[in-house]
Amino acid sequence: MGRMTASPGRRVLLAAPRGYCAGVDRAVIAVEKALEQYGAPVYVRHEIVHNKYVVQTLEKKGAIFVERTEEVPPGNIVMFSAHGVAPVVHEEAERGRLATIDATCPLVTKVHKEAVRFANDDYDILLIGHEGHEEVIGTSGEAPDHIQLVDGPDDVAKVEVRDPSRVVWLSQTTLSVDETMETVDALKEKFPQLISPPSDDICYATQNRQLAVKQMGAEADLVIVVGSRNSSNSKRLVEVAKLAGARAAYLVDFADEIDEAWLEGVSTVGVTSGASVPEVLVEQVLEWLSGRGFEDVEIVKAAEESITFSLPKELRRDLREEAAALVAERGGSGA
Repeated sequence: MGRMTASPGRRVLLAAPRGYCAGVDRAVIAVEKALEQYGAPVYVRHEIVHNKYVVQTLEKKGAIFVERTEEVPPGNIVMFSAHGVAPVVHEEAERGRLATIDATCPLVTKVHKEAVRFANDDYDILLIGHEGHEEVIGTSGEAPDHIQLVDGPDDVAKVEVRDPSRVVWLSQTTLSVDETMETVDALKEKFPQLISPPSDDICYATQNRQLAVKQMGAEADLVIVVGSRNSSNSKRLVEVAKLAGARAAYLVDFADEIDEAWLEGVSTVGVTSGASVPEVLVEQVLEWLSGRGFEDVEIVKAAEESITFSLPKELRRDLREEAAALVAERGGSGA
């Protein structure tokens, strides 16, 4: 298909904020710093963040991604992803004689601490989230005897608790705000004394990105969300765009995944990206659209973001020496 000529009627609405949140930025920099400070390899349990490009880039620099802690040879460094892990994973690393770096997003850590506190007070905890997501697995592992997963409003009917007066809800941080509150409303109808967490669990970045998409969705014929298919917050942006009025919305990892047929009859394209997406991928999408006549770019700003998180404290120690000491202390050979 040939390149489209520029037209005054064609424009791009570019969401702001978009892309990296503070937790993702912290986690990616943590891997880069660990490689720079300690040298390769640095093992990472699961994808550090849910983005194909980021993972591939870090692999080229010497990061090795594994699914299980047991895959890491004794005497090495293993980093835990931004999504967080259950306490049992820390125990696995200790048994495996591994030095650890915890890159869990501080906002996810907040949910973990809430789960522990409510479990210690003997509450039933209803965790709103998607089954199998790493964040849900990690949070559930903090208090498995007290937590039950509620995967959307349709799950509410099967929820049973010991004492309806001692029940609280928590949530995965990357959910759709509207869908989460729909689930909360259904839970409150069933359990009128349901307690809400001390502060909203859905992270500021997820909310801000969804708000920007809502603002542009009503005007956009098509919304392109840059993000990976295993990224919960990116998939939610597609859903939010459609609910906001966009005629169509698609998720792509890279610009070359865009189908030119999507542009037929389209005068306004909305562009945003998930919280794990580097800006270079958005720039490539804008370049692709510009080459097809969509040169006019308007910013749709929903919020200002200035939050930053300090790097994991473990990066201030000599972890290679620590890992070697663990091997020497407990026997076995490192790699």
